[in-house]
Amino acid sequence: MSNRSFIITPDLLLRAYRAGLFPMAESSKGQRLYWLDPEARGIIPLDNFHLPRRLLRTVQSGRFQITLDQDFAGVIRGCAASSKGREDTWINPEIESLFTALHVSGYAHSVETRLDGELIGGLYGVALGGAFFGESMFSKTTDASKVALVHLVARLRLGDFDLLDTQFVTPHLARFGAREIPRDDYKQALVVALESPPRWRNDLPPDEVMAEIARLRPDPRV
Repeated sequence: MSNRSFIITPDLLLRAYRAGLFPMAESSKGQRLYWLDPEARGIIPLDNFHLPRRLLRTVQSGRFQITLDQDFAGVIRGCAASSKGREDTWINPEIESLFTALHVSGYAHSVETRLDGELIGGLYGVALGGAFFGESMFSKTTDASKVALVHLVARLRLGDFDLLDTQFVTPHLARFGAREIPRDDYKQALVVALESPPRWRNDLPPDEVMAEIARLRPDPRV
């Protein structure tokens, strides 16, 4: 971890991601950003995503509606907000501004979960070539962020993405198959993923996405 002593621009942020680094703030009200390059990096193998059977039923029930890039600002605000068990976050106003600029330029994307039209969960991240760097997720209702993650994985698989970077592995992400790999292994995988042309697509037909979700391997343990 190293602190910065210069102004971070959206272009510098993209170059950092291509080098395997990412920024975090000390807190939602902190003024200082840090570059992180952890010795162990979290990833979710796209060919070994663990999908709980109960969650699959929730996704297929149609209770939640999924949209893409329709309310990036709302998603990042939701991720930055405090919640029960998460009184503070690493997303400060500068982080919000930087990633909003990346969204405007077509690099940062949001997956939004809605209930009767209301935004109640989602996630956001950065897509470069065949790599997706997951940043954060939030949920106001049970399963809202999990449903967004399932849809993200299906879309990345359909887009032939090579790498889903989660930065760290939390107990929550471990349930879906997230695991740590050494920094050198991560950077080798990153180089391969970045050689691909841009693969993020907002135009995938919903029925194609749902068919891919049905092909995900249900985890028999849950």
